[in-house]
Amino acid sequence: MNPRIVGIAGPLNGTTLALTDDEISVGREPSNKLWAADSAMSRRHCAIVKQEDGRFLLSDLGGRNGTRVNGERIEKYELCHRDQITVGNSTLVFLLGDEQAIAERNPLELDDTTVEEDVVASLRPEDSTYLHPDSERPSGQPKAERLAADLSTVLKIATHIGGIRDEGGLQWQLLGMLFDVVPAQRAAILFFDNAGEIARSAAWDRLHGPEVPVRVSRTLLKKITAERTGLLLDNIKRSSVGQAASLQSAGVKSALCVPLLLADRVSGVIYLDTRSPENPFDSDHLQLITAVAGLISLAWENVRNLEKLREENKYLQEEINLNHELVGDSPRMRAVYELVRRVAATDSTVLIQGESGTGKELVARAVHNSSSRADGPFVAVNCAAITETLLESELFGHEKGAFTGAVAQKKGKVELANGGTLFLDEIGEFAVALQAKLLRVLQEREFERVGGTRPMKVDVRFVAATNRGLLQAVEAGTFRRDLYHRLNVVSLTLPALRERAEDISLLADYFVAKASRKCRVRPKPISPEAQACLLNYDWPGNVRELEHAMERALVLGSSDRIFPEDLPAEIFESAPGEPSSSSFQSVVKEQKKQVVQKAMQQSGGNYIEAAKVLGIHPNSLLRLIRNLNLKGITSEAQRNS
Repeated sequence: MNPRIVGIAGPLNGTTLALTDDEISVGREPSNKLWAADSAMSRRHCAIVKQEDGRFLLSDLGGRNGTRVNGERIEKYELCHRDQITVGNSTLVFLLGDEQAIAERNPLELDDTTVEEDVVASLRPEDSTYLHPDSERPSGQPKAERLAADLSTVLKIATHIGGIRDEGGLQWQLLGMLFDVVPAQRAAILFFDNAGEIARSAAWDRLHGPEVPVRVSRTLLKKITAERTGLLLDNIKRSSVGQAASLQSAGVKSALCVPLLLADRVSGVIYLDTRSPENPFDSDHLQLITAVAGLISLAWENVRNLEKLREENKYLQEEINLNHELVGDSPRMRAVYELVRRVAATDSTVLIQGESGTGKELVARAVHNSSSRADGPFVAVNCAAITETLLESELFGHEKGAFTGAVAQKKGKVELANGGTLFLDEIGEFAVALQAKLLRVLQEREFERVGGTRPMKVDVRFVAATNRGLLQAVEAGTFRRDLYHRLNVVSLTLPALRERAEDISLLADYFVAKASRKCRVRPKPISPEAQACLLNYDWPGNVRELEHAMERALVLGSSDRIFPEDLPAEIFESAPGEPSSSSFQSVVKEQKKQVVQKAMQQSGGNYIEAAKVLGIHPNSLLRLIRNLNLKGITSEAQRNS
C-alpha cells in the first residue's frame, strides 16, 4: 500500500503528499502539512487522520466553503481508494495503490442517439425568472418560499465562483454546487472551444463512484446547442426523447440539460439526471439551473481570460528579466533576444556563430545571467590566445609536480566554472590534440587535471563561440566531427552590423553615452551628416568597430556636435553623394583615389603588391577601394598593364 493524496486541479495541482504521519492538516496557512495561498481555503480547512487499523478519516474543520468528497459536503468521512476531495479551489485524489492519479476521474462518454422534439418543459435563458425577474412565465411564478430559497442559492453560488481562479478547479467546484442545489445523481459540465468542440469536461456519478463513466447523448447536446434552450426530460421511458439509449440503459427517470451562453455563442452545457422516481426534477429546477448557467458562463470566461493574462504576464516577465547588455531593436536582434530567452531556461550547450565584433561574448553572458546559474561563475577562455602547450593546463588545471614549473596544484577554468557557465571563445582555434579531452568533458561532465589520476565531476554549462565555419574545419580535418555535433546542440547566429542597419543610430548614441562616462567628457549629439556616414559604411569590424569610432569622435571632436570629419577616415569617406568640388572632403577623397589608382597601375592590378607600394595592409587597401567606390580598378589596371 502506498497511501497518498495527489492534486489534480487548482493551486495544489501536481502536488503529491504521502500519508505517513498520523494527522495531515490542509489549509491556507504555511503551518499546515499541505497548504496553498488560496483565498477559498480556510486557515485550517480539513484534516486527514490515520486510524489504528490503517483506515483514513477526513474531517472538515469548519471552513466557510466546506469540504467535499465526490461532490458531497462532509463533516467526517472514511476515505476510500480514488475518492475525490475538493478543498477550496483545489481537487485532490486519495490513492492507496501505485497507479497515477487521473485528472478526468469520471470520463464523459458520448453516444449517438436520436432525440425528438417532444419534451416535458423547455426554457430559454431570456425567459428565466431569476435572470429576468420582470418577465412573465406561462406556468406561473414559483412559491414565495421556493423563490426565496432559490435566489439565496444563486447568490451563494455567485459569491463563491467569483473567487475561483483555475479552470480545473472551477469544473469540480461547480459539480459539487450542482449536487447541492438539485437532487441529481449524475452530473456533467462541458465547455466548448471556439470551434464548438469539447475543450474541457468534468463528470461524476454519485451512486457508482469514479469507476463508472457518465454517458450523455451526443444528439441531445447538439439539440441544446442549436436551439440555445434548456430542456427538462421527465419520466424518460414514456417520452420520445427517452428513446436515447444512454438514458434508458442507465435507468434515468428525469434529466436536465441547459446551455451555457456567452454573448452570441454557446460556450458549454450542463447535464444532470436522476434515477429516483421519488425526487424528479421540475420546472423550478430548470429555472434555477438556467440561472446558475448564466453565472457559470461568466465565471468560465473570466477564468479563461485570467489564464491568458497569466501566460502573457509570464512571457513579459521573462522578457523583463532577460539580463543582457545587447543593444538593438531590429527584427534580427529581436529574434536573438527570443532565442536567448528560450535557451537560458535550459542547460543545453550553445554554439554562437557570427563575424568578429558582433558581440558573441555579450550573448554568452546574457544566456548565463538570464539562467538559473546566474549566481554561479561565468568563466571565459579565449582558445586562440593561449598556446597549445599551456591550454591544457589552463583549461583543466594541473597537479603539483605534473611538469617543470608546476610548484603547486592549480585549478583549471573548467573546475572554476563549476556551478556556472564556461565560455569557450574562438572554439575553432581549439588545439586538435585536446579536442578529445574536451569532448569527454562535454559528454561525461568529468575531467582529470594534468598529472592527475582521479576523474573529477563538474556541473558546468558550456557556451562556445566562433567566427569560423566549423563545418569547413571538420571537412578539412582540423576539427573533430563528434565534437562539433556535441557543441552544436543549440545554434545561435549573430547578424553582422550591416545586416541590421536599423540599429546603427541606436548603437551610436549608446556608445557615445558609454564613452562619455568612461572618458569623463560631456556627451555630444551626432549631426545628420555624420549619421549619414555611419549608415553608408559597411562596418567590416561590426559593433566593436562602431564603438571605437564613436569613442574617437567624442574625444577628438572639437565642436559641440559630432561631424563627419570627427569620424575615422574610412567612415568619413563613405559619405553618400558627391560633395562640392571645392570642399575639403572632395579634395581629400580625390587625392586618395589618384594615389590608389596609381599604385594599382604600378602593380599591374595586384592589390597585394599595391598595398606594399602604399605601405598599408592588403585588407586596408581593399576596404579603401570599397569606400572610394573603386571596385573595378583591379581589372582595369590589369588591362592597362
